[in-house]
Amino acid sequence: MLQISDLTYRIGGRLLIDKASVTLPARAKTGLVGRNGAGKSTLFKLITGDLSPESGAVQIPKRARIGQVAQEAPGTDDSLLNVVLAADTERSRLLSEAETEIDPTRIAEIHTRLADIGAHSAEARAGAILSGLGFDAAAQQRPCAAFSGGWRMRVALAAVLFSEPDLLLLDEPTNYLDLEGTLWLENYVSRYPHQVLLISHDRDLLNKAVDGIVHLEHGQLTYYSGGYDSFDRQRREAMVLQQKAREKQDAQRKHIQSFVDRFRYKASKARQAQARLKMLEKMEPIAALTEESSRPIQLPNPKGRLAPPILKLDQVSTGYDDTTVLRHLTLNIDTDDRIALLGANGNGKSTFAKLISDRLPALAGTIVKASKLKIAFFAQHQLDELRPLESPIDHVRDLMPVATETQVRSRVAQFGLPTDRMDTPAKDLSGGEKARLLLGLATFHGPHLLILDEPTNHLDIDAREALVLALNAFEGAVILISHDRHLVEACADRLWLVAEGGVWPYDGDMEDYRRLILQGNDTPNKTASNVVDAKGSAQEKRRDAAQKRSQLKPLKQKIEAAEKEMQRLQDKIAKLDDALADPAFFKEDPDRAAKFAKERAHCEKKLVKTEEDWLELSAEYEEAG
Repeated sequence: MLQISDLTYRIGGRLLIDKASVTLPARAKTGLVGRNGAGKSTLFKLITGDLSPESGAVQIPKRARIGQVAQEAPGTDDSLLNVVLAADTERSRLLSEAETEIDPTRIAEIHTRLADIGAHSAEARAGAILSGLGFDAAAQQRPCAAFSGGWRMRVALAAVLFSEPDLLLLDEPTNYLDLEGTLWLENYVSRYPHQVLLISHDRDLLNKAVDGIVHLEHGQLTYYSGGYDSFDRQRREAMVLQQKAREKQDAQRKHIQSFVDRFRYKASKARQAQARLKMLEKMEPIAALTEESSRPIQLPNPKGRLAPPILKLDQVSTGYDDTTVLRHLTLNIDTDDRIALLGANGNGKSTFAKLISDRLPALAGTIVKASKLKIAFFAQHQLDELRPLESPIDHVRDLMPVATETQVRSRVAQFGLPTDRMDTPAKDLSGGEKARLLLGLATFHGPHLLILDEPTNHLDIDAREALVLALNAFEGAVILISHDRHLVEACADRLWLVAEGGVWPYDGDMEDYRRLILQGNDTPNKTASNVVDAKGSAQEKRRDAAQKRSQLKPLKQKIEAAEKEMQRLQDKIAKLDDALADPAFFKEDPDRAAKFAKERAHCEKKLVKTEEDWLELSAEYEEAG
């Protein structure tokens, strides 16, 4: 059992956790959610004792082992398998002791304990974990130092999973995983025999792997039973009830205050008025709703429609130097395609993305592209390409050299960056803000084809949902590489599998693919009939998706028109208010002042009607989408 009681913690004078309490039962699998910067990682450090609270306490059972992924990935010359085996310190200690112990009684005790902890099956268990995280048998024997930082972090994750702590703390474990590794981890966590507390922005992981959600908001911890979707529903229902209670209380306070104002100075009613004043003082205000929704992301649509296919590959091969990674690719990409690439890391997904974005040449075959085709490419490693000392405004001004300051700031706002962050140097932006900036810069000129390579690593759940909405509203083609299953299912109409040096359509949905991964098979049979069926199925899905987008387009245009009209009316009312605020205006030109007042009333009435229409259209669009 993990019990947090009246925990308070400040950082830099800011109250991050405020007398928070929550109790999690033993063996519970719990997701910890909250906006970026809410204090989730800080709470982990308070649990592990790396930070000391200002007040309150964290209680766990005595002798309970806490495990979390190491901050730095191992970079030794030990093999991956040995690094993982060494994480079980008790096993390592007992094996070392058995080599030197001469007391028969102690030797017997050692071997009994080794049998109890399953020491003899340890290599098989460690190998299975490494395999699930993407390391085959040959890779498991290679030295850790031979792998890049991202792959070594997988080894660190494998090590803590193998050690099986009583309380397993996982902080964004999927950031270093591909979709296949994420699906495996989802299954592993759901079956883990001890307690798990998991920080993640992966909606599907929080739906499949946990049985409860702890929400950290405004310094408070609130527990909800069930997965993320259940939490989201329960929280929204609670917010509706809270809003109704607040409205009822406001009406009651207004009624009581009205009585006090009328009778407090009348002798016959003075005592009653005083009683009602005391009633008001004792009435604890119900907090106003302060739900923070993520700022929307707007992707500029391509100008002009190209004839399909916009890109055609015929027997194309590609790779690096003398190494061919992909070969004999024969594929078409159409104007409205939504394609997600499946396949384990190292199979060539990023290689394929670089090929079609002109970042890697074709070694054989031909590539035919539509005239005037614009391609945008987004990858997490490009975050390092941002100029660290320059602000988002500086980055965008380079692309709009003759634009006014207002126009530049308006364009930055479309990236989803708040006004108070527009002048912040890139090095001081959060990971999510950098990702929004980079995505906005990549798509600045309205591409016909948008390629996204792991776009969600630094985005919280609300920001990921904003990206889903932006991609579904985008009128160009999309190629998506992501470990976020929710993003794939919400945006992709077609699935292409990258494996065994090839790329071909996958006939099945994400649930079919999940079952294949958990069975240890990520390469379905590529029979001719399978490919034909896959193409037919994918074409039907593509046609359905295109038809749906076509049906929604007029509705979306009406919403945009309503938004422009609302803005126009608000601007006009503001100008009229400025004029009417001057008392001299009524004296100097009373007729014109009366006309302005009448015009303002007309605009106000029209604004109310336009807002009502906008709400109805938005609800219809959301329901249809």
